[in-house]
Amino acid sequence: MDAQGRGRAENIDPADQWVLNPDTGDYELRLSPSAGQSSVPGPRGSSSRTGGRGRSAPGRERSRPDERDERREVPGQRRRRVKEPEPGSGGRRKQNSRKSKGKGKSKGKKAMIWTGGSLAFLLVAGCAGGYLYYQHLNDNITSIDDDGASTGGFSKDRAINILVMGTDKRSGSGNKGYGDEGSVGHADTTILLHVSKDRTNATALSIPRDMIIDIPDCPTKQDDGSTKNIPGTQNVRFNESLGQYDRTPSCTMRTVTKITGITPDHFMVADFNAVKTLSSAVGGVDVCLAKDIDDPKSHLKLPKGKHTIEGEDALAFVRTRHSVGTGGDLSRIELQQQFLSALMRKLKSNDTLSSPKKMISLAESGTKALTVDSKIADIMKLKDLGMELGKLDMKNLSFATVPVIDNPAEKVHTTVVPDPTKAEQLFAMMRADESLTVVKKKEKAEKAEVAARLKGPKADPSEVRVDIYNGSGKTGAAQTTLTWLQNNEGVLKSSQLGNAPSDIKKTTLEYAPDQADQARRLADIMGLSGAALKPGKSEKNAQGLPAMKLTLGGDFKGAGVPIDASSKAPKDIKKVEADKVMCAK
Repeated sequence: MDAQGRGRAENIDPADQWVLNPDTGDYELRLSPSAGQSSVPGPRGSSSRTGGRGRSAPGRERSRPDERDERREVPGQRRRRVKEPEPGSGGRRKQNSRKSKGKGKSKGKKAMIWTGGSLAFLLVAGCAGGYLYYQHLNDNITSIDDDGASTGGFSKDRAINILVMGTDKRSGSGNKGYGDEGSVGHADTTILLHVSKDRTNATALSIPRDMIIDIPDCPTKQDDGSTKNIPGTQNVRFNESLGQYDRTPSCTMRTVTKITGITPDHFMVADFNAVKTLSSAVGGVDVCLAKDIDDPKSHLKLPKGKHTIEGEDALAFVRTRHSVGTGGDLSRIELQQQFLSALMRKLKSNDTLSSPKKMISLAESGTKALTVDSKIADIMKLKDLGMELGKLDMKNLSFATVPVIDNPAEKVHTTVVPDPTKAEQLFAMMRADESLTVVKKKEKAEKAEVAARLKGPKADPSEVRVDIYNGSGKTGAAQTTLTWLQNNEGVLKSSQLGNAPSDIKKTTLEYAPDQADQARRLADIMGLSGAALKPGKSEKNAQGLPAMKLTLGGDFKGAGVPIDASSKAPKDIKKVEADKVMCAK
């Protein structure tokens, strides 16, 4: 068979044609001696694919006419482009004609770097097998403009934030048969992945779809290059930030920034197909059930115990909620976090990393199943991102969910709202680049002697005597803090003395040397840093007894909210650690 005939053969798996070169550590295309030599498969068709005459990539079946011109439907403006990008069309796919050379790394190390250790596994892991044929993979990538809602792109010298969205849009190949087939889609599953600046740890924060929030105005680029402003709405479910009213992923990005104070660097959007194809590409995902599950709505029927699931079963697993926990979306989120943790463990396992067939299958599946923002719509850029994420150790990756409470405006509770204390505390930790699993070293700016003020014995709350002044500029701050300290924390020997002489920026606690144990207890209760503690002398309270002086500053956010919120994780926060196996209940 000649080279051209071999390239069109239907019974040749592309993965079987790629062989590891032990001298370079790269995968190379190996055909029979009679075949033409090529190290890089070309794009799936010529640049003018509207004519339908593009030549199929080696080892790949020629597309049928109806497949070549098919448009992939994605939330909002998403669709597969069929023309070369024009200047200023940030939402169009890019193709790169450069060939990439191997770097001589070992197979295991290179694969480990590229698969990464974060939620971006969905696309980054897929790129691992495709370093030498990125032109072909670029042809798979679909992108949408970020409409200026991102930071402009990740950087190696700062923390990385990626917004990963799962849409419940029913249209498109492989997505029919699930729920309302006419739905334009919502932000059904949303996770904000924060990877620390030093790449030692990461937090994957799930945002409940039924959380009531305000969606801001969303300037959105149209196909003709114009910009349309989609008006914001107040007191609506978070999931309406995508799909509804023609909202694109950039609108969800703006909404997340409004909620958390964190601006994402990039976004990735997956549909139902992503779970099915990626779970199959790795040969199945290992999950554990603490009880039998029979959910007719998600079509999941599994006995308790351990299972390896893929395809339709994997999709049913992440969609089920009526048979786990309390039967609501929050229980489903925990199930999804467990599934994603298991998938990442599988991605980084030797079975996956040592299999060229699985790695190339991941490359094909990942680039086809996802939509990314236009600033990262290139395999080489994704490879760079993957190398950064690959530095993360999975034992330091934690999944968490935005702390919420029942919506007080409802008599029958069907939605939730952010917990006014715990949510901001968690957001502040992420903004400050603090981990839920790793205690990082403090910045050098805080000297050892300052940090030492927090070390030592702590008095019982009932022995803490303190006068509270309000220098925050917020009306009633001293009184609400007094009420909280007395009613919630047992600090009964406290009083509030009104406003400070002037507003101050930082909260301070002044105390005498013999009150250090009281100061440490109050610092622990209020989340004060060592820098907030000011050793000195005490004052006399109304009863003539020595009392510490607490002056609330501009960093005061509310009674019960830690002053230095980044230093302390919220109490009782639910989290899933990616390196641990858990059984769904």
